[in-house]
Amino acid sequence: MEVINALGRRKSAVARVYVQDGKGNIMINGRTLEDYFKEDTLRYIALQALELTGTASQFDVKVNMVGGGVKGQAEALRLAIARALCKIDAEAYRGVLKSNGMLTRDAREVERKKPGQPGARKRFQFSKR
Repeated sequence: MEVINALGRRKSAVARVYVQDGKGNIMINGRTLEDYFKEDTLRYIALQALELTGTASQFDVKVNMVGGGVKGQAEALRLAIARALCKIDAEAYRGVLKSNGMLTRDAREVERKKPGQPGARKRFQFSKR
């Protein structure tokens, strides 16, 4: 099998994924998954697509990760892996991934700060007198 690439985004995090046949090795920016994501919950989120389809030990995944925080990066990685699996075999994996919401890009972004205000929605304290 040739190398399949896919892109996943979440907030300001971008994950470019390269998937090929292998033994389940995952390298993120030259580091292992356990070294990159220290918390178990983040590793669980990142590997959800592979676990659902039962392909965690069939493919090697190489990831270039840019931007965002650790939670956004984990969710961007989950989307990228799910998209790559769909490119590999849509008939086998797409139904499972779609029913579990893995193929939907979470479009929520941080609202910008408005001028003359301390934040996006917050207002300075009003004084009547």
